[in-house]
Formats: sequence, C-alpha cells, structure tokens
Amino acid sequence: MLAAMTESTETRRQRADRRAGEFPPAPEPLPRPVIDSHTHLDITITEAGTPGGGPATGDHTAATPPADPVAAIIAVAAEAGVDRLVQVGVDVASSRWGVETAARHPSVLATVALHPNEAPRLADLDEALREIETLAADDRVRGIGETGLDFFRTGEDGRAAQEASFRAHIAIAKRFGKALVIHDRDAHADVLRVLDDEGAPETVVLHCFSGDAEFAAECVHRGYVLSFAGTVTFGSATALRDAAKITPLDQLLVETDAPYLTPMPHRGRPNASYLIPLTVRALAGTTGADLDELCAAISATGDRVFGPW
Repeated sequence: MLAAMTESTETRRQRADRRAGEFPPAPEPLPRPVIDSHTHLDITITEAGTPGGGPATGDHTAATPPADPVAAIIAVAAEAGVDRLVQVGVDVASSRWGVETAARHPSVLATVALHPNEAPRLADLDEALREIETLAADDRVRGIGETGLDFFRTGEDGRAAQEASFRAHIAIAKRFGKALVIHDRDAHADVLRVLDDEGAPETVVLHCFSGDAEFAAECVHRGYVLSFAGTVTFGSATALRDAAKITPLDQLLVETDAPYLTPMPHRGRPNASYLIPLTVRALAGTTGADLDELCAAISATGDRVFGPW
C-alpha cells in the first residue's frame, strides 16, 4: 500500500511539472485587435515558459526556447488579435524590468508599483517607494500599479503598511498624471474609502475586477474602469458576470493576469496574452454586445487609459 501511495504521489508531481509548460491551443482570432491590460511577462517566462517555446520546468525537449521570449509571447498574441500588452510591476525589480522591456518592445507599455502584499515585507518601504517614483517618470510607464489592498493574504499586522503604500501610490499617480491600477482582494469597501480620502486620480482601473454588481455600480458611478480577467468565464462566477452586465463598454477592459487565471475551458494551465479572445467572447455573450463593437470599445478604452503605444 505504501509503495502504491508513493508511486501515485510521484506521478501527480510529474504531471504537475509537465502542466507547468503546457500552454493551451490558440483560440480563434478576434475580428479587431484589443489590448491585454494586465500581464506579467517576467513571471510567465520564469514559471511557465513561452507558448510554443518549451516549458520553464520539466521536459525541455518538446521545443527549443526562443532567443527572445518576450518577442515570442508578443508574436503569438498578435496572431490572436491582441496587439498591445501592459506589463505590470509588483516590486522594484519587476517594475525596473518592465520599464526596460517596454523600451525594447513598441507593443509593450509598463506600470510600476509595490504589490500590496509586498509592502508589509519590506525593511524600508519609503526607499522602495522612492525607487517606484523614479521609475514612474519614464515615458513608457503609463500606470502606477498594481497597488491597493489585499485582506486575503495579509493579516491585521500588515494592513497599516499596505494602506500607507496604497496612499503613496495614489499620490505618485496623481503627481505624474498616470492611471492607477488597483489590486483589490476582499477589501472593496476599504479600497473605496482610501480613494475617497485621498481623492482618486483621473484614471482608475480595478484590475481583475472581483466584485458583484453592487460594487461594480459604485465603481462605475465614480468613473473607474473595470478590467475583467479569465475568472469571468468560470462556472461559479455568476456575481462577476452580473457586474460585467452593468459595466458600460467605455469603462471595460480585459486582461490575462498571466500566467494566472486562465479562462475556461483551460483553467489550471498557463495563461498568456494570446488567450484573451476566450475572455472577450465570454464577455460578449454575457453583456449581449456585438463582438466587433466590444473589441473596438476595449481598444479605445485601452488607448484612453494608457495613451498611445
């Protein structure tokens, strides 16, 4: 019995290792190009590899990794009708990497920030914020985020640092006139409270929107943009689809949050920008919008929020 259990566990581990590099097949391309408003190219390449370029871990013999993984992800996305990407920073290192990547690739823009779960871990939060502010001045940086509040992974002892960091990011976004990209997990009311206290920047994006229709209505009323990820395709996401139904098309974006939150029917496999069409088509079905009209609206909103690429 022990031998059987050991064999079963090892097999599961091997399967999980292989799945780390198994990107889903490409969906049907969209009729009009759209943007991926929130992706983590650095994490995707490190943890999952590149679509068609071999996995980051496990069996590397299936394909040869590309010389430029970012260019490979961009190319596959473009074939699916996703022609612009927003690379999102979560700490100083990834923010710096994003600025450098956006400088090399015209179809990529960057945002810079300290993730809310990162803030309580830092020995010198003020110094890290100063580095983010320095990076924010770069022309290829078009957003400050992802920042915000996360009451799921950070407990009471870390929330003061989270909120202080969030308030500092709001100030940076306003100082440079750039979009504020918010991470909000289990903290809807407090996110609105802090934004109301500080005075929100002109442009606010709720990344991976996770609220219900009531919270969506509050955000829409304030003029915020709601960005929907692959979670809107999940069977259990009825409340999220209800939120999408009441979101005006000119306040709606789509994103991958790659390599996470892969849309159905590929949940659990690595995500990348080329899978955006699955989320867009799901949103078209949910909202009743014409697919071509929805794509045009997403593209226009992306240009309004982040500026020209």
